[in-house]
Amino acid sequence: MDLRRLPVTKPIYIYTPITRPLTCVTSTATTTSSAAQQLNSQPQPPPPLNLSGFNKPNNNNNQSLLGRLSCILSRSSLDSSECKQLLPLLSPLDFDRFFLALSPNVNPKTTLNFFYLASQSYNFRFTLRSYCILILLLLLSNRYSPARLLFIRLIDGKLPLSSPNNLTINHIQFATAFADLNTHFNGVPGVTGVDLLLHLYCTQFKNGGFTYAIDIFFTLADKGMFPSSKTCNFFLNTLLKANELQKTYQVFETLSHFVSLDVYLCTTMINAFCKGGRIQDAIALFSRMENLGIAPNVVTYNNIIHGLCKNGRLDEAFLLKLDMKKQGVQPSLITYSVLINGLTKLDKFEEANSVLKEMSDKGFVPNEFVYNTFIDGCCKMGNIDEALRIKDDMLSKGMNPNSVTFNSLMQGFCRTGRMEHAEHLLEEMLSRGLSISLGAFSSVIQWLCMKSRLDCALYFTKEMLLRNLRPNDRLMTTLVGELCKDGKHYEAIELWFKLSEKEFGANTITSNALIHGLCEAGKMQDAIRLLKEMLQRGLVFDKVSYNTLILRCCKEGKVEEAFRLKEEMSKQGIQPDVYTYNLLIHGISNMGKMEDAVKIWDECKRRGIVFNVYTYAIMIDGYCKVDKIEEGRRLFNELVTNKVELNAVVYNTLIRSYCKNGNIMAAFKLRDDMKSKGIMPTIATYSSLIHGMCKMGLLEDARHLLVEMRGLGLLPNVVCYTALVGGYCRLGQMDKVRSLLQEMSLYNVKPNKITYTVMIDGYCKLGDMKEAAKLLGEMVKNGIVPDAVTYNAFTNGLCKEGRVDDAFKVCDYMASEGLPLDEITYTNLIHGWHQPSAFSNQE
Repeated sequence: MDLRRLPVTKPIYIYTPITRPLTCVTSTATTTSSAAQQLNSQPQPPPPLNLSGFNKPNNNNNQSLLGRLSCILSRSSLDSSECKQLLPLLSPLDFDRFFLALSPNVNPKTTLNFFYLASQSYNFRFTLRSYCILILLLLLSNRYSPARLLFIRLIDGKLPLSSPNNLTINHIQFATAFADLNTHFNGVPGVTGVDLLLHLYCTQFKNGGFTYAIDIFFTLADKGMFPSSKTCNFFLNTLLKANELQKTYQVFETLSHFVSLDVYLCTTMINAFCKGGRIQDAIALFSRMENLGIAPNVVTYNNIIHGLCKNGRLDEAFLLKLDMKKQGVQPSLITYSVLINGLTKLDKFEEANSVLKEMSDKGFVPNEFVYNTFIDGCCKMGNIDEALRIKDDMLSKGMNPNSVTFNSLMQGFCRTGRMEHAEHLLEEMLSRGLSISLGAFSSVIQWLCMKSRLDCALYFTKEMLLRNLRPNDRLMTTLVGELCKDGKHYEAIELWFKLSEKEFGANTITSNALIHGLCEAGKMQDAIRLLKEMLQRGLVFDKVSYNTLILRCCKEGKVEEAFRLKEEMSKQGIQPDVYTYNLLIHGISNMGKMEDAVKIWDECKRRGIVFNVYTYAIMIDGYCKVDKIEEGRRLFNELVTNKVELNAVVYNTLIRSYCKNGNIMAAFKLRDDMKSKGIMPTIATYSSLIHGMCKMGLLEDARHLLVEMRGLGLLPNVVCYTALVGGYCRLGQMDKVRSLLQEMSLYNVKPNKITYTVMIDGYCKLGDMKEAAKLLGEMVKNGIVPDAVTYNAFTNGLCKEGRVDDAFKVCDYMASEGLPLDEITYTNLIHGWHQPSAFSNQE
């Protein structure tokens, strides 16, 4: 159809149509350019040279050079001997002026050979304009391959150029020089050159993100030069595929004022507007097409229908489908596919099935896109069984599910909690070599971590990394933490380094989880080595990182190392917080160095750090451990005075200390005080009170506390029962011990190593070695390994009974099990050997 041009404000040049792709020119195909046909027609007498600039008396030498150069370049073949004589007499600027004047009369092939000989053999440097003239001459003579090669060598800087101060020529200068020659050549080869130049920058030199191509387009546009319609469409499509939407809009805005629009340009731009969410602009352009008499084709309709569907404007999309039928444009498979996709996204499955039926009635066979659309919709609705049925139907039609199908099914399985199926599907996708989404991997790995199937989780994580997919930080923190809990510390370290090698470096939280895991396992050397490696790789540590290391150092009694870490922390600009100081105070107080702990306490005050209840609890505990209960009580009173919110930990610390020192009344007063303040006593509170009462022989009162505990919803644990068992054993009331064991069994409280050891010692002291041996056997049978304390109690009983040989056998067994014989063991044996009953038994 006839296309009406828009009003223009600049002259529009005649465009030479391109008859083949310009990105891979391999032949000398001709164009329909009339100028080119004239150039290639039978030889005609050359027009007289315009020598107006060279006729002055002082230009005789120039006339001579011009004449000699004209003779060389106008011949059908190159005379190298004449070139050799002439080139030393020419400067690049002289040649440039002469070449422009001679350009209508030269032989392009001979001229190309002249350029090659001069630059290669005589190191002659031509100007940029000279090369541009040569390219235009080659294009006029339909020599596209050498013209394209010259373009490429100029763009990549492979041709030596003569330029002021030997500066590098940039793409803007290149385009400007090319455009300035357009008028000299009457614009005939200009469009072909613009087409070729844009094609090259969009294909071979697109690493600059099409910035150069866009710069060249606007530079040439400013000088009134535009590509052909075909190249305009190619350029817009290239920008659109690269998601350069803003640049696409800018280029089209310029083109629409100077170039006749056609259905292809409009269709491309409608697609660009829809892709960028500018649906109203797409509709406006569609209406403009109608005003210009440009008939939309099926692709135009499909683009705008797709845009409407993406915006949820289904009613308008269906009206447009009716309009295309009225205009004689039949809906295609893509039309129906887009409508089905839009309906399923809005959960309108009945309407989608109706469109599917209409599509089938029209003879269209559903393709993978249609099937995937239905499968994805079902999966999002949680109807995974229907999705699987559709997949089977897809297979029956001879279509293989692709990565889109599998990723949708994966999403469906995860949504419905069918994670075993999701795992198997992920394995199948890996075996098929399909593309797998980040979400699919993450969901399965997260579930495997929850199920403690860490080997599988690690395997899938490594597969992610092989595909250059970066696991999210939360997932990595979970996996690293779980690996450390499971004792797989070296696997966790390996994973950390793999992330770093892929430049997916773990964040500080993940790294802290790894350091914490290593520290908890006592692998301080590995933790320190990893810390140094992390710092070398630029990871920024935070308070958590340092506090984790300080905590472990304090637990291992390496308090000096902990203080060095605190100093390093400060050097890094990270100020120690109250948690840091709590750790250091706890480490020092555990060593009984309360004077040093007080110094840290005073340092905290000077730094303006506000103590919390845990700081006080640590100090109170430290004082109690060195039997300075009154100092601990003073700090407790300070807590109350300062109205710091108290907790059970502070109360339990003092209660335990009072019970240990036999001050039961003070302990019970604190218990009552915590109740009055609304702080519920804990199991630790009652276990301390029970221990204290048993120590004083108040066993029945202590047993009554078990009843009180249950009344408060606290279940007495093995520590509470063991305290009572020990009390009854000291009194030799083994019947009460058996009664307690029955009660423990009733409440499903299992005796531990200490419980058994206390009972064995009780029976041994009563001389009931048979019952003691029975308990020792029961202990081993229940999977509780006796330690040196247990065996010492048993050997002591044997020795007291004069069974020294049996005691020595027990010691031999201890040695075979790797248990060291300590001072108590030897003392028992020596005392047993010297007892009179021992000699009589030996006899």
